[in-house]
Amino acid sequence: MDWNVEEAIRRTGVLSEGHFHLSSGRHSGQYMQCARLLQYPREAEQAGRALAGLFREERVEAVIGPALGGVIIAHETARSLGVRCLFAERKDGVMQLRRGFSIGEGERVLVIEDVVTTGGSVREVIDLVESLGGRVVGVGSIVDRSGGVSPFAVPYRSLLRLDIKSYAPGECPLCRAGIPAEKPGSREELVNRSRG
Repeated sequence: MDWNVEEAIRRTGVLSEGHFHLSSGRHSGQYMQCARLLQYPREAEQAGRALAGLFREERVEAVIGPALGGVIIAHETARSLGVRCLFAERKDGVMQLRRGFSIGEGERVLVIEDVVTTGGSVREVIDLVESLGGRVVGVGSIVDRSGGVSPFAVPYRSLLRLDIKSYAPGECPLCRAGIPAEKPGSREELVNRSRG
């Protein structure tokens, strides 16, 4: 049986309804928690294989994902492409390569994320790769919820595009309605700033 991303997302309960502070700092009535999909090794493998298939022509030499959401899917994509996997993580609020990771001059790097909303974390990773001399050949994600306008200057491809509304904190109708918000993301510092 062929693997289908929409069925897998439904099967693993990735989409939640409520009031959420997104890691981008925006608010939404829906939240994509791809960790629920990626907790299953077989699903993660299939998603990585599907993403790798979108970038086979780019001659990728390394895959990188932002910690935390991009780590597992970047690894599975790299495994399917037969290349190494790195991850970028924040130190003092800045994306960095740590743990002995490095990028060679001119190395062809694919950036992979689980969900893209504004593309902020991915752009930080792109800037990091380029500052180290790497060449970003594309961006991929499991879910694109950016509204259909690529936030990147390189090719961007996703397994699924969803039109999920999000709001600046001051414009959020859920806040105005007094509905308590949850903070499901991994970037607490942005969530705290959005209250301000």
